[in-house]
Amino acid sequence: MNYGLIGEKLGHSFSKEIHEALADYSYELCPLNPKEFHAFMQARQFKAINVTIPYKKEVLPYLDEIDTAAKTIGAVNTIVHKNGKLKGYNTDYDGFRYMLIKHHIKVSDKKVLILGNGGASAAVQAVIKDADAKELIVVSPSAKNGAISFAEVYAKHRDVQIIINTSPKGMYPHVDEAPIDLQDFPSCEAVLDIIYNPLVTRLGLQAKKYGIPFVGGLEMLVAQAVYAVNYFLDASFTNADIDRLYQKILWEKINIVLIGMPSAGKSSIAKELSKAMQMTYLDSDEEIVKTYRQSIPEIFIQEGEAGFRQKEQAIIASIALRNHCVLATGGGAILNEANMNALAQNGIIVFLDRNIEKLTCDATRPLSKDPQTLKQMYRQRLPLYQRYAVITIKNNEDLATCVKAIRTQLKQWIANRKDENI
Repeated sequence: MNYGLIGEKLGHSFSKEIHEALADYSYELCPLNPKEFHAFMQARQFKAINVTIPYKKEVLPYLDEIDTAAKTIGAVNTIVHKNGKLKGYNTDYDGFRYMLIKHHIKVSDKKVLILGNGGASAAVQAVIKDADAKELIVVSPSAKNGAISFAEVYAKHRDVQIIINTSPKGMYPHVDEAPIDLQDFPSCEAVLDIIYNPLVTRLGLQAKKYGIPFVGGLEMLVAQAVYAVNYFLDASFTNADIDRLYQKILWEKINIVLIGMPSAGKSSIAKELSKAMQMTYLDSDEEIVKTYRQSIPEIFIQEGEAGFRQKEQAIIASIALRNHCVLATGGGAILNEANMNALAQNGIIVFLDRNIEKLTCDATRPLSKDPQTLKQMYRQRLPLYQRYAVITIKNNEDLATCVKAIRTQLKQWIANRKDENI
């Protein structure tokens, strides 16, 4: 391996796509257990590598030189092998600082809580200290090495103003987890989470629910990678390159989730949109039929709506973890907040709103068999469609017109990520 990433578990990583989009080399993901890690570092068979959990501190004894900033932080995430020597750097510091500045998060004179006390936390702590925070509290389950316990945080520090998650809590595949409950921190003004997979963690969803500004970790990941490539190749990539690459990676990872009434055109639009954008097409109702080997009406007859909704939730939880898909959902998916939370973690929600007189009844749709029921359903569900939608598209014209309108709105939405994180 010439260039790559080492860590214990790398199934969540986007680093290969980022590096290979930026530089002309093959970038490998190299998961290592502790025994393999030590053998790998002793062998020194690489040109340059990045380091992630749990080895950012463990690599230090193997290095011949450590950059001054990295030495102060006490953790390294970038190593360059040059002239027979290994030199370590910390671009997590630069990446997190970039993210703070980009999103105008002011920490000076603020009380800041950092969740986690590993290698990434060390870099974040250094940035926060350099930004003149009024008070910095670090919490971890072990409450060691300067960190306090969660019990002490809840007892003494509910007045924190900035909360930063550097722990792996909530990272793929454990996307339902959150390190804390923001409801217990009424003074919180901003939440940052350095996790990038999923794009929005459960902590981030909660922040958005309470109207607290949230920044996810994808932009930090891209920024630290760009700074690492500068060390790898003696290059001089700039912030403009970070912006460009961030938008590219976001476009490649995000899902487009279509919601709307039965017969609003979700499945037809999803098929055409996926072809036009070279994305994977998925339909939650089709996945239910395929997985459970029953038609939707059969499930309703045998198990009722409650049984169907349970199956729907399981399927949505599964497909929501994927990337770069166009997902058509059942008309009632919005009735379950768990569904919408799952879909929002990696997706942008698009509401296809068709005029009620254009909606059609269908005997195969158990809940929309006649016009009166359909109208009542529309009135009941409309507030939920509007609540969850990021983009709303009127679908009263032909298929091509609707697909074009969605693509136009999506391009504008992605472009706006320069100034506002997902």
